[in-house]
This record gives sequence, structure tokens and C-alpha cells, in this order.
Amino acid sequence: MCPGAGPGQICYNCHMTKKCNFKYTGAMVLGMHDALVEISGIIAGLTFAIASQRVIIMTGAIAAVAASLSMSAANYMAQRADGNPNAAVCAAYTGMMYIATSMALLAPFCVIRNRFWAVGVMCAVVVGVVLIFNWYIGKKNRRPWHRAFWQMLGVCLGVSGASFLIGQAAKYFLGVTI
Repeated sequence: MCPGAGPGQICYNCHMTKKCNFKYTGAMVLGMHDALVEISGIIAGLTFAIASQRVIIMTGAIAAVAASLSMSAANYMAQRADGNPNAAVCAAYTGMMYIATSMALLAPFCVIRNRFWAVGVMCAVVVGVVLIFNWYIGKKNRRPWHRAFWQMLGVCLGVSGASFLIGQAAKYFLGVTI
């Protein structure tokens, strides 16, 4: 039981973790996971629908900043509604993790000229980020991390795959080639 919360209550010192040893984990997971799912999905979809790598980078960066601001604001409002006195800090962690994760996903497109190789490296970055984060949180909380890793990875890859199919369908049915 966390000393910051009674039975059935949320501890805002450790942000919804069962052990009070890592602050704001939930806010960090929210920003990181949403960026992994959303931005990797957008980039994967764009990679196969748009030939210009510069357009992919520009669109991904714009989406990352807009989504980061949106996620931060949504988390702030949710935390305020739950009565969390640290709502602004939670929102900041969410936004920072979203931007940092998005930049890691866009980085391969900035250094690798072939967009298909870049999307492959981006997928490796997704696996690496999910692995390192889940391993660290699991070790820090003294809990197994494998299940959370596979769960998070499955969601990320599933959404990216769906975005790829949507990009292909849009390209085919709309006849858009950029």
C-alpha cells in the first residue's frame, strides 16, 4: 500500500503506481505511449503514401507538436478533475515525453536517405524505447516487465500496421501521389 493514499485512492506522489518509488510514471507513460502509437502510425502511413522524405519529416513534426500540446492539456484537465494538486507537473511530463519520443521516431528520417530503411529503423527505435522503458519501470518497481513490454509493443505495432493500410488505401482510392 502506498503511504500517500488510503484504500482505493490514487496516490498523487507516485502517480498511480502501487509502490511509492517513482513519481509521475503514469504521466510519462501517457506521453511516451501515445507518441509511439500516434506518431509511428502517422509516419508509417506517410512513408508508403508520400515519396518526399522532407514532407514526411515536416508532417510528422507538426503532428508531434500539435499532439503533444493536446495530450498535455488533456492530461492537465483530467488530473485537475481528479483533484490532483500536481496537475501541471503531470501535464509537463506528458508533453516532454511526447516530444522526446516523437523526435526519436523522426530522427531516422533525418539521417537515412531511403524512407523505407528509415521506417525500418524507426520500428527498431519503437521496440527499443518500449523495451528500455518497461525494463526500467519493472526493475524500479520490482515487478516483471515482460508482459507490459509485449502489450505496449503489440498496441504500437498494431496501430502502425493499421496506419500503413490506411495510407495504402488512401493512395489507391484517392489517387494521391506526392
